[in-house]
Amino acid sequence: MKFTESNYENAIIELFNEHLGYDHIKGVEVERDFSQPLHLELVRSSLGGINRDKSPQAIEEAIAKITSIDRGTLVSRNRMFSDFLQNGVEVNYFDGKDNVATIVRLIDFNLPLHNNFTIINQWTIEERSVRRPDVILFINGLPLVVMELKSPSRENADVSEAYCQLRNYMQEIPSLFVYNALCVMSDMSISKAGTITAGEDRFMEWKTADGKSEDLSAAAFEVFFGGMFDKVRLIEIIQNFICYSDDAKIVAGYHQFFAVRKAIDSTLDATQTDGKGGVFWHTQGSGKSLSMVFYAKLLQDSVNSPTIVVLTDRKDLDGQLYKQFARCKDFLRQTPVQAQSREHLKELLAGREANGILFSTMQKFEEGEGPLSERRNIIVVADEAHRSQYGLTERVDKDGKVKIGAARLVRKALPNATFIGFTGTPISQKDRSTREIFGDYIDVYDMTQAVEDGATKPVFYESRVINLKLDQKILNRIDAEYDAMADEAEEHSIEKSKNELGRIDSILGAPQTIDSLCDDIVSHYEEHRQYQQTGKAMIVAYSRSIAMDIYEKLLVMRPEWSNKVAVVMTSANKDPEEWRKIIGNDTYKKELEKRFKDDESELKIAIVVDMWLTGFDVPSLSTMYVYKPMSGHNLMQAIARVNRVFGDKVGGLVVDYVGIASALKKAMNDYTVRDRKNYGDTDITKSAYPEFQKKLEVCRDLMHGYDYSIFFGEKDLDRAKAINGGVNFLSAPECEDRRKLYIKEALLLSQAQSLCKSILVFDERMEFAYFEAIRTVLTKVGGNGKISFRNINERINELLKQSIKSEGVINLFSDIKEEFSLFDPKFLEEISQMKEKNFAVELLRKLIAEQVRIYQRTNVVRADKFSDILSRAMSNYLKGLLTNEEVIEELMKTALEIMNGGNDAKKLNLSDEELAFYDALTKPQAVKDIYDNEQLVSITKELTEALRANKTIDWNAKESARAGMRRIVKRLLKKYNYPPEGQEDALDIIMKQCNMWSESN
Repeated sequence: MKFTESNYENAIIELFNEHLGYDHIKGVEVERDFSQPLHLELVRSSLGGINRDKSPQAIEEAIAKITSIDRGTLVSRNRMFSDFLQNGVEVNYFDGKDNVATIVRLIDFNLPLHNNFTIINQWTIEERSVRRPDVILFINGLPLVVMELKSPSRENADVSEAYCQLRNYMQEIPSLFVYNALCVMSDMSISKAGTITAGEDRFMEWKTADGKSEDLSAAAFEVFFGGMFDKVRLIEIIQNFICYSDDAKIVAGYHQFFAVRKAIDSTLDATQTDGKGGVFWHTQGSGKSLSMVFYAKLLQDSVNSPTIVVLTDRKDLDGQLYKQFARCKDFLRQTPVQAQSREHLKELLAGREANGILFSTMQKFEEGEGPLSERRNIIVVADEAHRSQYGLTERVDKDGKVKIGAARLVRKALPNATFIGFTGTPISQKDRSTREIFGDYIDVYDMTQAVEDGATKPVFYESRVINLKLDQKILNRIDAEYDAMADEAEEHSIEKSKNELGRIDSILGAPQTIDSLCDDIVSHYEEHRQYQQTGKAMIVAYSRSIAMDIYEKLLVMRPEWSNKVAVVMTSANKDPEEWRKIIGNDTYKKELEKRFKDDESELKIAIVVDMWLTGFDVPSLSTMYVYKPMSGHNLMQAIARVNRVFGDKVGGLVVDYVGIASALKKAMNDYTVRDRKNYGDTDITKSAYPEFQKKLEVCRDLMHGYDYSIFFGEKDLDRAKAINGGVNFLSAPECEDRRKLYIKEALLLSQAQSLCKSILVFDERMEFAYFEAIRTVLTKVGGNGKISFRNINERINELLKQSIKSEGVINLFSDIKEEFSLFDPKFLEEISQMKEKNFAVELLRKLIAEQVRIYQRTNVVRADKFSDILSRAMSNYLKGLLTNEEVIEELMKTALEIMNGGNDAKKLNLSDEELAFYDALTKPQAVKDIYDNEQLVSITKELTEALRANKTIDWNAKESARAGMRRIVKRLLKKYNYPPEGQEDALDIIMKQCNMWSESN
């Protein structure tokens, strides 16, 4: 017996009921208005219980307010409810004597177990259509969590299908999602949670029940549900770890939840001791900025009304982080303020004794001396806590002036503050200053864990220095100077390196070098990267002048790229006049930022120097061309621009033109042991390319026995024949396991190829193109989605153009015009005449199975009939009882019968809906001997109309409604003396069709 979706649903209900302590209610047993998604009876009783000091009038006013959120988009309505949920509902009413203003809480955050927790299945909602999500978690009668579950035993039903179902619900029953806090999709092996605005790639697993260790087992649904939906923890997530950032609703990942709570505990301890809150190291791209927002929110309730001072070491970082906090101001219940100067920061601190979120750069502390505030309830949150920003020691510069370390200046300015550091890169082992200021690590979330969790993608490296045709001595000199920067950390040494590198500027900026660089970037981008995700790429230039030279050269080579490429860098008063038009002012830079973040915009390539290399997120950005020596955390922060999660992105690619390999290895020395092992050497020649070769060999082995050599010829017709032949080979009945394995391995081949295609030789590109074409056809034909052969042809042609520069048009189905019906006689005939008989069988099976799925929602008799024919024919074929030709003949007959089925309704003057009931009535063979066709048509029309007129929501799930439906049907059939004697089982068929009709209406 299979473990079905229903079994899994019951298992989840048992888990919540018996282990997590949730009450269980069957939705069909609740008398209610189906247009109302709330459980109003529970809402009323629960709100009264947690607001005992409020009058019944106040409770009713609050209920009226939350049930009348009916204007605006779904997101704006959900945002309003989220505010009510986290902060309470402000109500005004007249109590008979006075106008009263008060706040009614929807959740008791102080006593989490004082709330009502209920899990309900079969909770029907009628809006644009009638829908019934699998399971909904209600807190105090509010439907806060919607779960879509899929059968663990159905190959084609997975979390992706569950995600699509959730999105469909949002279209069909949006009122349910006005009250949504979280959505869950699970097929037992994979369980993820997200919000109503999250794409599928942003739904995340919850891998720990207690925050002490990650559960890496394959089927950890108990860890997911037990970890995230423990009653106390769920209440805490709702209160402090779900927020809106503009129109994006975000829920913290498990790593953020537990780390922020650790940071709060560490901060509380530091306020009573040495002021060292510790260092919060979460790798770049894993949500550090949002972790800071969650920390700031939770801190307000944990420390006595603190004032938070957020420090950065650059103006653009200050602006980026400030914007993130500003986008979350409703969640924080405070509007952050940027200090414009040291004096302004002093005024901001002096003007309050508590609260406030203030932003400042380190440089403002160098504008004067003396304390800015001696208060103890100031928490300094330092972004990117590293030695270069937070030095303690005094130094004498070349002019004999004593320079005080920035960290000491901050300490002097805020002598009684508590300090905590947030960083995306680790503290250097040599860096004692950072530990002296902040203390040791609070929490570490490294690259390895982030990639495993799907929070980030790995970054791969490709060296292209040889393509610049530089003299080897020059390359060695660049490496030596670069190593000097990486090794020597003192400021005077860095200045020395910069002076030395100034002479290299003339080498890297030489016209012939820029020409060589741009030639290579254009060919590399056009041939290998422009079709990766949205085609976004970043070129990191060594200097501002070199950035302009690259820009001008690219436009000479590709004049049509004027809207595709832009320069993003700071401007200076001495800039040439022609630069200003290209660089623009701050408003123009903001417009460029907006365009580059827009996946649909024409702007694809950004040339940068320093701007956008830290704190700038474009998830679809997948390629970075590096023409600038960088080291340490600066290098790691820069390359992390391409590690964000986006769609089917396998990883980011860094293309190196200045020899940063040694610097990457040195920077990795400060990472965790497993990070050094997994990402210490991500050169595509040592990582992606060997994986590509391995998977190429696997695919060759799986195709052993079929000669596809004609694909390597010049004729597109031969290529089409080779593709069809390969698909036919893998579609043989005895190759079922091999076909499944091939699809899996060819996908891994494709992923590896996306990273290393630039170093593949022609023969490898050709063979990959062939294997990918086979995978595409097998996936489209054998998959669960609707088939479109036109799309297959388009996909293969695009693939061949990219991989082997073929400009010919391959048509796998040569006689079919662009527009055709899948059940067009010509198309069916072409399939039946295919030489590749296994392929033909699979195509016909797919077409019929698709139609059976449609009938399963509308017509019980035809669904059973065609399903039986299909199952019997395929079973005999797989057993060897039918030859290819015989099974094709059987399937062709069935396809033609399906194709002609629509004519039956027309002949009888019936709708498709009525035809389904007609088929049910006439299923028993003897019926037509007793009743003439006119009588059967009359019964059909009257039956359909009676059911439609008496339609009741949930009549297929509620026993009383089912009984009523049976009475209507029996009464009508009795009028016509149906069913005839000896045909009593005909009533079962009618009722089965009635149940199907009720589910689809």
